[in-house]
Amino acid sequence: MKQTLFEQNSGTYTQQGDYMLPDVKLPEQPEFEIGVWANRRRQYLKQHHRVKYYNMLTQCTLYPHLADIEQKAQEMFDRLVEQLAVKEGISEKLKAENQMLWIQSMNNIRNRVMEIANAELIYA
Repeated sequence: MKQTLFEQNSGTYTQQGDYMLPDVKLPEQPEFEIGVWANRRRQYLKQHHRVKYYNMLTQCTLYPHLADIEQKAQEMFDRLVEQLAVKEGISEKLKAENQMLWIQSMNNIRNRVMEIANAELIYA
């Protein structure tokens, strides 16, 4: 299969056997650092909202959206963990006196906050 490149009607095409396929390339996008929250959102969109995922990908709005979700989710997580720890009396004093209870309590809070963030931002 010989590939030949030529221009036709303001675009470039590559010959694949008997077919002329357009050379499609997304524009350059700035790089975004995405973390665990953005990866969860991307996987959710890719598995459950495929059309929306590919529309966002081809319109170059996916990665800015994921960066925004990452920032919002991380801020929500940090804020809620701190608020719930204060509300439930989990302090540095408890950490010094009973480390296992402090770890258990903080893990419980983190798990609850993770479920809240998932429900409100990731799977919404």
